[in-house]
Amino acid sequence: MRLMKHTTDKHSFMTRYFAFLQRRSIGDRLIFHTALIFLCASLFYVVLQANTKNLTTVPGSGGTLVEGIVGTPRFVNPVLAITRADHDMVALIYSGLLKLDTDGNLVPDLAESITRSEDGRTYNIKIRQNVQFHDGTKLTARDVAYTIGLIQNPDLKSPLRGNWEGVLVEELGEYELNIVLEEAYTPFIENFTVGILPRELWDTLPTEQLPFSQNNTEPIGTGPYYVSDALRSKSGLINAYKLSAYNGHNSQPKIDTLVFNFYQTEEELLEALQNNEIASTPSLSPATLAEVDTTRYNIVEKPLPRTFSLFLNQNRSSALRDNAVREALSTAINRDELIAQVLNGYGIPIMNPVPPGFVVIEPEATQTTQSPNDARIEQARSILENGGWNVNEDGVWEKEIDEETVPLRITMSTANTSLFDQTATVIQQTWEELGVVVSVDQYEQTDLVQAIIRPRSFEVLLFGNDIGRSVDLYPFWHSSQKDDPGLNIAQYTNIDADVFLETARETEDTAERMAALTSFATLVENERPAIFLFTPTFSYVVDNNVALSDLGKLSTPSERFANIETWYMTADALWPVFNSR
Repeated sequence: MRLMKHTTDKHSFMTRYFAFLQRRSIGDRLIFHTALIFLCASLFYVVLQANTKNLTTVPGSGGTLVEGIVGTPRFVNPVLAITRADHDMVALIYSGLLKLDTDGNLVPDLAESITRSEDGRTYNIKIRQNVQFHDGTKLTARDVAYTIGLIQNPDLKSPLRGNWEGVLVEELGEYELNIVLEEAYTPFIENFTVGILPRELWDTLPTEQLPFSQNNTEPIGTGPYYVSDALRSKSGLINAYKLSAYNGHNSQPKIDTLVFNFYQTEEELLEALQNNEIASTPSLSPATLAEVDTTRYNIVEKPLPRTFSLFLNQNRSSALRDNAVREALSTAINRDELIAQVLNGYGIPIMNPVPPGFVVIEPEATQTTQSPNDARIEQARSILENGGWNVNEDGVWEKEIDEETVPLRITMSTANTSLFDQTATVIQQTWEELGVVVSVDQYEQTDLVQAIIRPRSFEVLLFGNDIGRSVDLYPFWHSSQKDDPGLNIAQYTNIDADVFLETARETEDTAERMAALTSFATLVENERPAIFLFTPTFSYVVDNNVALSDLGKLSTPSERFANIETWYMTADALWPVFNSR
């Protein structure tokens, strides 16, 4: 009866409405109809706007991401990984005690907790008890101790061995161990991101056979993805990997499948990208990035903790001991233009040894404004003139130093790679425009290290430093490291600088560490033991249809995968009330 009454009422309303209109004039009816249409359209617009405003994107599961990499993986093993292809695969297949979150902070992964002792020397580690390797075996403290032992084994020659020298590992139980350092070193905790190997799979092999084991290309780890298929060439080299999502301990990746195709040259890789055979790549050089179709691909750019500089050996050149010379040489260089020419714009100018993006330096230690070239050259000339330098009849700057007439001539030493060659050429042209006589000597990388860097046999050295995520500048600038095998290439010595570096290395107080690094950067910027040029950026080309999380602070390109569980290729648009995820 209620339904019939409702229907009757509705008909009665409609009948009265149309009867009302029939009694109106044509003009009135037109006005009423127009108003009704406007009202309906307005209501529709309000509903549409509310719908658009309140809809949220909910990441979905599924999809296959195909990536291209230049190189061939040989050691998909966290202890032996060398190449970029090795490290990329290790980052996906293995997991460590700690991992990076989306803000670039270290958070527990395999570890349930890590507690540092008051003296800073001992780390007590408790491991999650529900973790299984991809083959179903459980992970315990013995696997962690075994992995560290392999790294420390001098016969294996692990690239990571230097990070773990003098470290003692104490197993306290099936899921607990202590790691003890010889002395406190705050940045050491970065080493806990190293992937953990399954002891049962490896410890039956003699040390000398480990680099040749098939386990290196058929890896088993606890990472977010496992190897589900591999394509090999006739010679046995890996041409492609298919990785499938592994829903173990903390991992629930949204992208089901990752496919990695490996190419021998950048040209082959670029062709594959242009032919839509791959959706992402980290392997394109700055020059080649100009050929990427930016309507289809995003180019994600992140700074790396690396600095390229001109190290000045004041022991080999009396001219370089003059502060006016060092200031003028630095002033003359247009770093923005240098980056544009050498890196196709993919870099950040720097004026001190602290790589940007990892440490917030206070205003007193910041990079200077890059003025036009003509103005910079004139400014540099004025600095030399005010410093007592004069141009002789041959057009060469000279000055009386220690009762000897010293000409401003410089020999620059560097590697014979494309990057260093282009950088050296630009700087040479700039300094010659200033009136400085410059010659450039180039060497193979090994010869540069053995014959030039280790004996400190150079006047000016164009070289790069890989600082690392922790931004520990002690090895590169502390006076105790000025002689080989130390890395203080400029042989810089300053008591105050040493104190700042020691404080930054030892303190756990973030504010105190930032203050120490700021003071150190200001001191070095003023004294100029080196001329700092730029920090390169890492460029990741990825299809617009792939949604990435913020890559955070990357110390290596492979760290782009630190939060790959949050990446997705499919999504739904829902009102929040319907979103139960």
